Amino acid sequence: MNINKSQVAQRFAKAGQSYAQHAVVQKQICQHLIGLMQEHISKNSLDRVFEIGCGSGNLSHLLMQNFEIKHLFLNDLYLEVQQHFQNDPKLKWWIGDIEQLDFPKSLDLVASSSALQWVGNLEAVFKNCADALTQQGYLCFSTFGQQNLQEIKALTGQGLDYLTLAEIQHKLLKQGFEILHLSENLEMLSFSHPKAVLQHLKATGVTATAAQHRWTKQSLQQFYQNYQQFSQLDQMGQRQYQLSYHPIYCIARSTA
Repeated sequence: MNINKSQVAQRFAKAGQSYAQHAVVQKQICQHLIGLMQEHISKNSLDRVFEIGCGSGNLSHLLMQNFEIKHLFLNDLYLEVQQHFQNDPKLKWWIGDIEQLDFPKSLDLVASSSALQWVGNLEAVFKNCADALTQQGYLCFSTFGQQNLQEIKALTGQGLDYLTLAEIQHKLLKQGFEILHLSENLEMLSFSHPKAVLQHLKATGVTATAAQHRWTKQSLQQFYQNYQQFSQLDQMGQRQYQLSYHPIYCIARSTA
């Protein structure tokens, strides 16, 4: 699937204010990723760090809280992300499509959370990471796997083409990375109505793939009806509608 990056930027820019509040799963993923990094990265002080797809700064702020970083290069598609950050001399902006940009050099760490699923050619990005990292530098990221938002894909046919854990592993090894940690799990969110599911997706900018999807009153009703198959009753007898997130976590080290 070809990803329209300007559309992605537009949707995420629109959701900029609501993202921090509604991106519950993405926040938990950042916290889990930081925990894994603390387990595997032996040094607390890092000279040059590059974050791909910083968004509203969930991971960026955790990085700054948990590591002493001299220079933090922040990448995203659109300039508006800067509103989520205070002026800080250690921050350097690297705005643009990560597949088109030259990476900063001599990096100790490349980090990314919930962003790499938007990349068309992940192997090329891994290669750029390998080239930009110092020897024994780290690549630490979370992305999403094939069961991510599977309910939406089943009902609308809209969604990204996600890679499997094995495919990600293969691409990393091909670029000479040593994999220290690779895992996946399934997180479920529950909503009181399918309409709330759509509102959640819109508030987090995730609808960036649904460019061709136009809702009509009829198709919306059909969607609500079909979503019953992904619902169950809670302990109070209230119907709850499930939405799946499928995070993949990786801590890798450059061997070159």
